[in-house]
Amino acid sequence: MGAFKAYDIRGIYNKDFNKDTVYKIGYFLPKLLKSNVVLVGRDVRTSSEEIFEYLCKGITDSGSDVYDIGLATTPMVYFSTVHFEVGASVQITASHNPAIYNGLKISRTKAVPVGSDSGLMELEQMVLNEIVVVAAKKGSIITKDAKTPYLAFLKQFVPDTSNLNLTIDCSHGMANLLVKDLLGNHHHYLYDHFDGTFPAHEPNPLEVENCKDLEAAVLKNKSDIGVIYDGDADRVMFLDENGRFLQPDYITAVLGRYYLSKEKGNVLVDIRTSRSTTEYLTGLGATVHVWKVGHAFAKTKLRDLGAIFGGELAGHYYFRDFYNCDSGFLASLIVLQVVSELKKQGISIGSFIDSVIAYANSGEMNFKLENKDDAMAALHARFVEHDKPTKVMDFDGYRIEFPSWWFNVRKSNTEPYLRLVVEAKSDAELQQRTKELSDIIKKFD
Repeated sequence: MGAFKAYDIRGIYNKDFNKDTVYKIGYFLPKLLKSNVVLVGRDVRTSSEEIFEYLCKGITDSGSDVYDIGLATTPMVYFSTVHFEVGASVQITASHNPAIYNGLKISRTKAVPVGSDSGLMELEQMVLNEIVVVAAKKGSIITKDAKTPYLAFLKQFVPDTSNLNLTIDCSHGMANLLVKDLLGNHHHYLYDHFDGTFPAHEPNPLEVENCKDLEAAVLKNKSDIGVIYDGDADRVMFLDENGRFLQPDYITAVLGRYYLSKEKGNVLVDIRTSRSTTEYLTGLGATVHVWKVGHAFAKTKLRDLGAIFGGELAGHYYFRDFYNCDSGFLASLIVLQVVSELKKQGISIGSFIDSVIAYANSGEMNFKLENKDDAMAALHARFVEHDKPTKVMDFDGYRIEFPSWWFNVRKSNTEPYLRLVVEAKSDAELQQRTKELSDIIKKFD
């Protein structure tokens, strides 16, 4: 079944999965997670209402109850899982994917994610092979107010932004549920109403094309920073005062400036993270740990390490103070706090990021190929068996490090791509190494 992925269930609705799949997911989920209540939130995609209906039918037919929290950001579902003390929750969303997609993000007690190696594969087998027997006593759907307690939690972190000129792109998505309650009406907003067809741009801020309107607005409004949320508001990205997209792993350094001034400790980054960021964090007294990409892996690792926070190249930021979960709003509130403090010292966010950057970085490049394993094996042969790297990490593809440069190559868990990040001390070396790596990969196209 194509919709069961590494971190969630996701695909084109009515092609990769449909209401019958959803019904069975709802029916077997209480059994999988041993919970007689499943908390459910949803985004504004056009298919979310139907998915909600059939998911709830499955849950109640199993004899379990639904806590319906209505429209929600994905982090609001994580928060509510803990707040309402339930053993299972589902957010109906396809996050940043185009409008024809939808999906389900599943968590267990304490908002611990359910991924392919922690229950999703078993759930898939149940859906495929087990028989539904409707319970004699069906469960109920109980409405719960999750917005009020979640806003109360986030308001602890709201900074004074009275000295800032902000432009905020809500991507027609779930950020609209909370953004003005947190930041007020006086900023410049783009696409600040719900529309599950995402008419302005796809709700994926990692694609440069989707940030064009924000870039133009930041320049027109002479804003200090641009903020853009993805479709379900678990991710956030930023543009500096010149409309330049700020690579999300550099924003991990901004969070470090905030947290590490208060306490020293463990910080988590993913295997693609720039040395500029890890060296900056180490300089502030952090013990930096590198781990796999993806929220199901990051949250578990953050908890195991007792890490203060974590950041990923994809714009997910995780917080010990938020049950080790990611929240686009919490990340943006902390970043805006730092931007406000920097402005008081006459420092722009762009110049601060420039002071962090010590290496030339390619960003993440995607190669669409069928033969991903052979391409990765060829890179390993060339750079590990042939050369003498200073370090090799092999837990999410490969990160192969040399004194003046490194690269990470990995298979996407959600899309048909081989992904490559390259970083070097100079632009010239970056270009040379990128060409060398790309030439090897393209042989397998």
